[in-house]
Order: sequence, then structure tokens, then C-alpha cells
Amino acid sequence: MTDANATDENALRTAVDFWFDPSCPWAWMTSRWVDEVARQRPLDITWHIMSLAVLNEDKDVSDDHRAFFPRALRYTRLVTAVGELHGADKVKPLYDALGELIHPGGSEDPDTVIPAALAAIGLPVDLARYSDSDEFDARMRESHFDGISRVGEDVGTPVIAVNGVAFFGPVISPAPRGQQALDLWDGVVAVSSYDGFFELKRSRTRDPIFE
Repeated sequence: MTDANATDENALRTAVDFWFDPSCPWAWMTSRWVDEVARQRPLDITWHIMSLAVLNEDKDVSDDHRAFFPRALRYTRLVTAVGELHGADKVKPLYDALGELIHPGGSEDPDTVIPAALAAIGLPVDLARYSDSDEFDARMRESHFDGISRVGEDVGTPVIAVNGVAFFGPVISPAPRGQQALDLWDGVVAVSSYDGFFELKRSRTRDPIFE
């Protein structure tokens, strides 16, 4: 490939930033859709951590939700630590490994999920200690607020930015495949690119459908 061809190919690539909380099943569904699009389109995706625990720390939420946040926080702390200590290229593999165990796998025990996910991607299992440490909380919160600042406080996870234009969601189930995935991508990117577009929503009629 000539330098000119490489330059042309790079110019056609789409920069995508994806903020996720590993514990969120809806973010997991959306990430599987984005993965499907990336298999068919030239996307340069950067994966960032955000935190439902941080998002809701000052909000009045139900006791059930409040009880969920400590477990979610352990996953976000772990991903942040691994990214800082072993490089950003480990963030997505760790997310995939955690998510497979948490969502399709149905595991609610972080003491089981965390070491299994670390082992699955070839990282030392003793990194699990960072899931209970606040050592990298400042970096985690910085990443979280970087994503939230682009869309506002009244949203959740995931947050996606396409060529710098950010939006929450989409909330989908199941994750579309093939041409349907591309059609949804083109539609979401089209509506989000309009500066005056803010919201499109309907009530959820199904839970996440994992494949």
C-alpha cells in the first residue's frame, strides 16, 4: 500500500469513543452492536470507563439500585486500574471478558467474575485487588465526567461520540446484525449530527436479549 492510499484510507475512518459501565446490560447490548458495525465499517473505537455509581452518588434512588452500586464500582475500578497499569489496549478485552460473565453468563459475584475475566485475557489475577481500591478513582472519575459532560447529567450508560458528536444510547435489544446493524448506525449518526436534536424515546417492552 502506498502512502497516498494509506492516507486516503485513514481519511475514511470514523473516530468513535464509547463510555461504558461493565455492569450495565444495556451498555453491553449497545457495545455488541458497535462491534458488529466495526466488522463492516472502518471505525477507530476508543473505549472509556464511566460509572453508574458515580453518576448516581448524589441522587435519590431505590434501595435496590443503591445496593447494586458497590458491585458496579468494583468493576469500574478494575477496568481503570488495568488501563492505567497495562495500557488502554487492555480495556476492551477486559470489558468483553467481564461482560460475557456478567451478562450472558449471569454471574452476580464479582469475586468469581473478576479473577476469571483477568485470567481469560492473560493478566495477573492479583490485579483483582484494585477492584477494592480507590487508588485510581480520580482517573476513573475524570473519564466518567469526560463522557457525561458531552451529553448532560440526565442520561446513563453508554455514551457514544462519533467524530466528536456525542449522544446517550441507543438502548436496544437484541443487538442487530448484518445490514440491520449498519442501517441503525447510519440512522443514529444522522439524527445525532443535527445540533438541534435532543431526544427520541419509547418505553422498553423487553429485557436485554443476549446471544
